[in-house]
Parts: sequence; structure tokens; C-alpha cells
Amino acid sequence: MSAGGMPGGTLPIAHTVAGRYEALIAAGEIERDPAQTEVVAALDRLNIRLAETGPVSKKSALGWLFGKRKGSGEPVRGLYVWGKVGRGKTMLMDLFFNVAVTKKKRRVHFHEFMADVHERVYAVRNAIRDGKISGDDPIPPVAAALADEVRLLCFDEFAVTDIADAMILGRLFTRLFELGVVVVATSNVDPDDLYRDGLNRGHFLGFVELLKTRVDVVCLDARTDYRMEKLAGAPLYLTPLGPQADAAVDALWRKLTHGLPVHKEELEAKGRIIPVERTAAGVARFSFAELCERPLGAADYQRLAHSYHTFIVENVPVMDLAQRNAAKRFINLVDTLYNTRNKLVVSAAAEPDGLYVATTGTESFEFARTVSRLVEMRSEAWLSDPDEAAG
Repeated sequence: MSAGGMPGGTLPIAHTVAGRYEALIAAGEIERDPAQTEVVAALDRLNIRLAETGPVSKKSALGWLFGKRKGSGEPVRGLYVWGKVGRGKTMLMDLFFNVAVTKKKRRVHFHEFMADVHERVYAVRNAIRDGKISGDDPIPPVAAALADEVRLLCFDEFAVTDIADAMILGRLFTRLFELGVVVVATSNVDPDDLYRDGLNRGHFLGFVELLKTRVDVVCLDARTDYRMEKLAGAPLYLTPLGPQADAAVDALWRKLTHGLPVHKEELEAKGRIIPVERTAAGVARFSFAELCERPLGAADYQRLAHSYHTFIVENVPVMDLAQRNAAKRFINLVDTLYNTRNKLVVSAAAEPDGLYVATTGTESFEFARTVSRLVEMRSEAWLSDPDEAAG
């Protein structure tokens, strides 16, 4: 089989994950890793299967059995890639999603997907109550609507922490898989450890067994935390502001994202939408104004911290009493990223101890903790700390 096509010269694939991966190596953006190359090969095999098979029949619940190329013995199996932080899971997911042949595809954080599902379930329940649709179970129509929209679902940082999610997953994905939806997911944990110690976990284990019948599970046991290597030795707190700091931030951004395309995302936090204008490869880049001059709270920062492993925050100004609200948000942001062990790159108008100049108000006392944490988070010891919660 050629790199750009399928067996027998049919069903051409214009780009492969392997081709994009080799291009990054050739450009010096990454180095070859045997564990990563195994995942790359698995992703390309999946893309071949997606090209070989078409959408399932909608005529019956058994349509998924026949939505396959003649002679194939099984429905298309997805992929579940898990491993420690910084091993390249998100990068490989990005490469795969960009080349996946399926037009009806969606890449989404798992929490956003489940928030969408709960909204759909609520709407269908109301429609059933009002007699607009028949039946008494909202899951089948919700699953049918999702399957109409997507054939390939890509979840980055698959994690289950909410009992409402845990209770619905088995029934929802049983139907989605029947309708031919294919799942690719990255996670920090083995599927058997999902929702560990969660409330009523016994009711959730059926979903774990179902998942393992419909995805191949691969542990990405790369040799090192490549994100840490990218940051090691680099200045993570850049001051003063100006062209030199901007150039240094741009250089770090290119290193951390491997030159992958930048995209926008919207995260949901307790019914609120948090816009993320620039992200790639698990890195999010914000201006100070985007994070601290908007009405964001601790729950919003928690949501962000669990969605990206590294943050770049640019153009942090010197603040006084007039900016106490923005200063308070900056305190909360740094506290959150510190507690969740995220990596942080900052460009600022002054050193940490010169960022807040007011001498009255609670922020003047609280900012002393922020100064200490900013200093710690730029240290080599912080980078090399393996005890991290963010992925």
C-alpha cells in the first residue's frame, strides 16, 4: 500500500498521519518515538477502515452490521489512547483528525460533548411531555440525532467524573455504536480506571466493557514528557513587554504546538461558554484581557485547567487599585493552575513582585501568594515534577 492510497489503488487518502508525523520530524518540530509511531500506524489503519466503509443503513437497528465494505467481518473499531501527560496524545489526535477521511466528524472535549447530550435529553423529554414526539425514552432520539451529525467522534482527555454522565453513557453509546459512530479518544487513564471510586461505579462498569468491545486500547508509553523537554531551559516568565518578549512567546508557542494548525474552541462550564481563541496540541494561548478582564470565576478556570496542559498568558500589566477585579481574577487563575499542576508561560510588564502596586484591599495581601507561585512555576523543579493532574 502506498502512503497516499489504499490497497489496490482504490479509496485514495490524500494525507496520512504517518506523512504528517514524518514531516514534523523532518522539520525538527519533534523527534521520532517508537511508542508514538505505533499509535500513528494504528490511526492510519483506522483511517483506512473509515475509507473502506460507508455510513450505516438507517432502515433498521441492525443497519450497523451491514454498513461495512463487502467481505469485512466487523464494524469499524475505534481507538482509545491512554498514557502519562506530555507524551504526545493530543498532538497525534490533532494529526489524525486533520486527515480523517470522514466528512462528518467532530473533535470535542468529553465534558463539552456530555453537556450537549444533557441539553438534548432535556429538550427531548420536554417534547415527549408536550406530546410533540412519541415514546418515553429520550436516549434513542438523541443518539439518532448525533449519529446523523457525526460518524467519527474524537474525544481529547476522556474522563468521567460526574455521576449524571456515568449513568447515561452505557445506554447512549450502545445506541451510538449500533448506528455506526466510531470513537477515538485520548485519556490519562486506562479504560478500567475510568470513574474510579465514583458514586455507584458498579452501574458504570457495563459502559467500560462496551467501550472495550468497540475500540482498540493502546497505551502510549513514550520515553519522556516531551512538553517538559520543550520548556526545559526556556524562560517561562518574560519581562518587560515588547518585541523581544513577543518573539520569545511566539517561539515557545511554535515549539509546544509542533507547528500544528491553530483552532478555536468553546468550553462549557455550568451553563457558561468560555471562548478559547487559540489552541493546538493541548496548549492554550490567551491574552491577560481574555482571562482576567472578562467575568470569569474559579469554576471557569478549573474547566480550562482540566482541558489544556500548558497555558500561555500574554501582556499581563502592572495593576493598581483600579484594576483590583482583574487582579483578583489573576490571583484565582494562578491558584488554579498551581493546584492542578499545569505549565504556565507568562509575558508581563514587570517581575511578579511588581505586578500589583496597590497597598490597600485584600488583593494586596493575596497577591503575595501569587508572586510566590509565579516564581515557583517558572523553575526547573516545577517542570520536572511528575505529580501532575492536568493532561
